[in-house]
Amino acid sequence: MRGSAPDSPSTPGHRHLRRAAVPLAAAALLLPLFAAAPAQSAPDSSPDRLQSAFASASAEYHVPQSVLLAVSYLQSRWDYHGGAPSVSGGYGPMHLTDARTAIAATEHFADGTEDARGDSSRPALHPEAKLPADSALPARLQTLPQAAKLTGIPAAKLRTDPAANISGGAALLAAAQRRLGEPLSADPADWYGAVARFSGADDTATAASYADDVYDVLHTGERRTTDAGQRVALAAEPGLTPDTAQLSRTGLRTVKDDGAECPKSVSCEWLPAAYAQFGDDDYGNHDLGDRPASQAIKYIVIHDTEGAWDGVLNLIQDPTYVSWNYTIRSTDGLIAQHVKAKDVAWHAGNWDVNARSIGIEHEGFLSDPDAWFTEAMYRSSARLVKYLSARYGIPLDRQHILGHDNVPGPTASTISGMHTDPGPYWDWAHYFQLLGHPFKKTAGRQGGLVTIRPDFAANQPAYTGCATAGEPCAAHASSEVRLYSDHDVNAPLIKDIGLGKTPTIDVNDVSSRVSTGQQYAVADHWGDWTAIWYLGQKAWFQNPAKQPTAVSAKGMVITPKEGLASIPVYGRAYPEKSAYPAGVPAQSVVALPYTVPAGQKYVVGDEMPGEYYYSVTFTPDSHQVVRGNDLYYEIQYGHRVEFVRAADVTVENSAS
Repeated sequence: MRGSAPDSPSTPGHRHLRRAAVPLAAAALLLPLFAAAPAQSAPDSSPDRLQSAFASASAEYHVPQSVLLAVSYLQSRWDYHGGAPSVSGGYGPMHLTDARTAIAATEHFADGTEDARGDSSRPALHPEAKLPADSALPARLQTLPQAAKLTGIPAAKLRTDPAANISGGAALLAAAQRRLGEPLSADPADWYGAVARFSGADDTATAASYADDVYDVLHTGERRTTDAGQRVALAAEPGLTPDTAQLSRTGLRTVKDDGAECPKSVSCEWLPAAYAQFGDDDYGNHDLGDRPASQAIKYIVIHDTEGAWDGVLNLIQDPTYVSWNYTIRSTDGLIAQHVKAKDVAWHAGNWDVNARSIGIEHEGFLSDPDAWFTEAMYRSSARLVKYLSARYGIPLDRQHILGHDNVPGPTASTISGMHTDPGPYWDWAHYFQLLGHPFKKTAGRQGGLVTIRPDFAANQPAYTGCATAGEPCAAHASSEVRLYSDHDVNAPLIKDIGLGKTPTIDVNDVSSRVSTGQQYAVADHWGDWTAIWYLGQKAWFQNPAKQPTAVSAKGMVITPKEGLASIPVYGRAYPEKSAYPAGVPAQSVVALPYTVPAGQKYVVGDEMPGEYYYSVTFTPDSHQVVRGNDLYYEIQYGHRVEFVRAADVTVENSAS
């Protein structure tokens, strides 16, 4: 995380080390950082200018305006991002890609130094990333130069002028329609094939999934105010039936899923993580298992890659590296599965969480607010998570759908190195809307809990360290709310004693902030301020009635049993020593430097049996799940979840 030694290298995908600058040819695959273009405002700031630009481009290139609007919504939700590129080098409302221009030698800082495996029975795992071989950029990362040739508009203008960018997108759609031998029809139903080709996908399944999403936007309609204050609307066309037969004429390849575990509503391919022996009785990059028969899958962990698609996929096929279950591509939402759900990937930095979770990587950077997560990726991810939730009985809430930044350090010494992705710029509210579980008020003022729910676009807390340590980040929408030790913005920030340092507003410092969807017990009120129990303290945040950052809720909470002054907090839910059979080394159950003092309350996420998955050999013959009598409760303790022993607490309704 930020604050680690400045000369420590970074690792794409799991950020153990700091990334060094790489030659342009290698960087074309790894895409370590997209440099933001100088911030430029649209020449006309009137709030309806963007809607007019869609109408003009539609008329000039004979593309139905609704198709143009729907494609742009799936690319960027019509946002401009100040002219800065996405992680895949996409610019503007149409996400026209120009990856070679977007590549810069500027370095990213690591967001953590954790051991991704997180199993203290084995040596810590801190592999170094190996850069991929030189290769030409794929066509999906070079659509902006194509648009420049078609329109005659300079590439620089396509990158920085939203209206020009929309014209470039319209020209690409029209060109794709002509290549299919289709007329420039005024009927949106006739553009399915062109939309599929616009995705940049090279296979029919991904292109079809993308086109289906665009037509879903056309069916439902959309309306929003963009990041540049532009009002854009697309009327619903519920009866529209696209000509899907056009897909067979696109010339795209067919990819077999080879048994990938994905819903039929997404494009998914099986690209297995490497599993091999090497060195002195070592192996990688995951462990074989038998879940959920042997152990319930409780969590889905949301990550970002800190690198681009091609480089990250190079890493997952390295047996000396680490692993995760799925990766999702930014440009079109393609999903690659690497580790089957029955097996245990090394991704969360906490072996207990790894053994009970599935990890999903999203192409993007946490500390680059304008290396944005695309709508195509959000939608594809949400469909995958809904599928996994239904298949394994995982509740769709923030106690079970965790960010990597919510995973606890398993021991005191690991807390400071835990990762902080996907970070404050991941839109949890929008994500849970796509999951079909939006965050709502569920109680009156006496419910006893709050669900954190700021307005993502309007909520723009200050951060530092996005590009340069200590320097302010550009203002940007955020899912997170800052916490203070008193009801005053000049009061000290809440301190996390586990981190052992003074709290900051660095983009990677999670010590004094809460995130959308997380729930906490209310400790106090003062005017427009609300206090919650957090890290064993009373923590305050601004929550004005006219623009609330949280809504009332109710649920189950834990509090120390009567007569106990405080109770310990744990980073993993391991069984008691007596539960371990001969031949399996007992894992220590050591408390973290945190406590829950008497009188404080914390929201219960789940009841967890004390379990430990013993799997330190290449062949699974000796693998077994050790299960004890101790029970734990997962609680929302700080920004991260933690565990308390059931024997230490009383469980009660927050409204009682």
